[in-house]
Amino acid sequence: MTLRVAVIGMGNIGNLHARLYKEDPLAELVGVCDRIPERADSAAARLGVPAFYDVDTLLRTLAPDLCSVTTSGYENGSDHYEPTMQALEFGCHVLGEKPICNEIDKAEAMVAKGRETGRCYGVNLNHRFTPASRLARQWLDDGRLGHLLFINMSMWIMNPAESSPYFHIKSLHPHTVDVMRYFCGDIEAVQCFAVKAPGRTIWSTAQFNLRFKSGVVGHLTGSYDIERGHPMERCEVAGTGGRFVLEDMWRELTLYPAGNLEKTVYTDPLFGGFHNFDNTFKTRIHTFLEQVTAGVSPDAIDGRAADALAAQRVLAAAIESLETEKIVYLKD
Repeated sequence: MTLRVAVIGMGNIGNLHARLYKEDPLAELVGVCDRIPERADSAAARLGVPAFYDVDTLLRTLAPDLCSVTTSGYENGSDHYEPTMQALEFGCHVLGEKPICNEIDKAEAMVAKGRETGRCYGVNLNHRFTPASRLARQWLDDGRLGHLLFINMSMWIMNPAESSPYFHIKSLHPHTVDVMRYFCGDIEAVQCFAVKAPGRTIWSTAQFNLRFKSGVVGHLTGSYDIERGHPMERCEVAGTGGRFVLEDMWRELTLYPAGNLEKTVYTDPLFGGFHNFDNTFKTRIHTFLEQVTAGVSPDAIDGRAADALAAQRVLAAAIESLETEKIVYLKD
């Protein structure tokens, strides 16, 4: 069985989604859509599928099983709401791009619509979809770290774009917060400090102090001011039985057992490994296709929209903390 798939929003990320659907044996790419005709036409010609310029016409004409919503907009997330609601209402499964939506009330409505329609609704939280991330999660499930104590996370990338004072926080950190939640669970309290690097008008570097419902404490550092290096992303999780360090999502994962000088290292292999960031999209998309095809319950989808909403609530609390210089407690 193959799923008939359409991609809505044909920027760079939308074109990547479309290419990966075209290559995946579980999918049949049946159409692309963009409100800028030149974008839709260019992608359609390259991919050999029809182009559409509005979502309603695409849905009524093609009746796809699944839509990727890869629109952008203000702060990279403002254009996700309407096409997602349209696709879910039509009865499509949806895989959206991050951030789910930077307006929390709209993000809540999107998640509620997914539940109301009974469709699978996931978000491209692709940093958790790597062999190294999966192995780290398995070590946690096996109890190899003992009782968890703390998590330290960092991510930086040079991005000169400035669309709002909180663009860096809203656009970059859905990924980092999701990784932290993936390993340590729900977050209940947030404190945020930030700076504007020379020449910047936005809060371009930030630090977050976090407390999890499990009692774990955490720290996150992020920046849009540092050129890419190796690694650009690092996650350290520690407990009474040891700690692990994950670098660049897939490159290397090291387990340091407590009281044992022998460590365990997973390194991205030369053959059969990830090798590049695009492959995190490939694995995430294929996992979604697998789960939809298998009839997995919408509440059991890996990287659910509800997870993306939880990350956005944490970021909204961080912005409130930055504005008020207070600790902000998240509501259940």
